[in-house]
This record gives sequence, C-alpha cells and structure tokens, in this order.
Amino acid sequence: MDFQNKVIVITGAASGIGQVTAQAFAKEGGTVVVADINEKGGQKTVEQIKEIGGKSIFVRTNVTDYQEVEKLMAQTIDEFGRIDIAINNAGILSELTRTADTSLESWHRVMKVNADGVFYCMKAEIPHMLKQEGGIIVNTASIAGLRGLPNNVAYTASKHAVIGMTKTAAMEYAKKNIRINAICPVFTVTPLFNPDIINQVSEGLVEKLKKGIPMKRFADPIEVANTILWLCSDKATFITGMAMPVDGGLTA
Repeated sequence: MDFQNKVIVITGAASGIGQVTAQAFAKEGGTVVVADINEKGGQKTVEQIKEIGGKSIFVRTNVTDYQEVEKLMAQTIDEFGRIDIAINNAGILSELTRTADTSLESWHRVMKVNADGVFYCMKAEIPHMLKQEGGIIVNTASIAGLRGLPNNVAYTASKHAVIGMTKTAAMEYAKKNIRINAICPVFTVTPLFNPDIINQVSEGLVEKLKKGIPMKRFADPIEVANTILWLCSDKATFITGMAMPVDGGLTA
C-alpha cells in the first residue's frame, strides 16, 4: 500500500489505535497530521514518525469544539494543500453502569466526544474533499456499534451513531468520489483498554471477555491499523458505507 504524496489527518492519535495508525501511514509514505487533546502524547507520535523518516505535524484539537475542528482542517490545508484521508478516531469509554444508573453527565460526555466529534470532523472534512474532487474517510466505531454491550449504554449508543452517520454520508457522497467507511474493533489492547486495570476493577472479567471471542484473544492495535490502511488504499476502491468488524469472529 503506497501513500506517497497523501495527506492524512488522524484524530485521537496521541495513543492507542490512532497512534499506531499514524505510524503505519507514515511507514507507507504518508504525511500525517496528528490531532489530539493530549499535547504530550501527540508530540510523541510526531517524534516517533520523524524518527522513521516520516513527515508529520501535531495540531492540538478538542473534537467536541467545532471551531477547533475547523481550525485543524484549515491548518492542514494551509500546510499541505489538501486532505486526502481522514481517520476520525478520537473516542472515550463510558462508565460501567446499567442504563438506569448511568449519569446524565456521563451520557452527554461520551456522546459529545464519540458522536458529535465524528460528525464535526466529517462536516469539516467533506467540503475540502468536494473541492479537490475526492477523498477517503474512516470512522472508528466498535463492535458496540453492531450489537448491544451491557453496562455501556452511552458508549453503545455513540458507536451506533457513528455507523449510522457513516452509512448516510457514504450514500450522499459516493458519486463525488468520496469513500466513507467505519471500522468496528473488538476490545483492543491500548491505554484506553488495559487488561491489568480491568481485572482490578472486576476480577476475572478479562478472561470472560476473551471467552466470547472465537480467536480467544483481544486485538492488537496494528491489526486495526492495517485494516484502516487497507480501506484507504487502492485495493478497496469499490468499498464505501461499510461497518467492518475487526473482532476475531465475535460478531459472526
């Protein structure tokens, strides 16, 4: 997969799936704009990319603020002239509670980052892609966007929203040479999903979660990143509107 001369914007790229995806695009020749609210982590991602000879800049961005998202896109255009690929990956987890016990604060916080953030990004990205007559967007959803996930009502609702937005926008802009897909990872080992911490919260939960996955393990971030790169490559030119599971067979 060759991403030479391609400009890629990735939100939530200070750690986890976003960070690994940024590195993967850079290794394939892409110019990566790292966006995150975490300045220290974002700068670290840029440094890692430059260490392997890649080209990257960091733009501090809070995806819940539409003006900041607009500035991210504008700065990318100012620096590099275009946005070829956008990975709308920023997201957070919700509190582990049943629906009736979920606080309003938690609900709104999760929906604002996971759902509003993806909408804001697409709203700001698509006009630039229309002007340049093409582009590719991948939104990070979750298996929780394809099925219920008990004790995670806000997270589940937000990821269902991501898939709904992805399919709708994909249909709207298919004739404009803009492909829009979503990925739906299973539990992926990142700072956001740390098995050691999860076991401390609930003893035995890690093994219980693994048992539900036919491959009997969690995903590695590079496996998710590789899927994203494939969706953005010339090997997937007729694929749009897909919510692709990366889940070791869980949703099968």
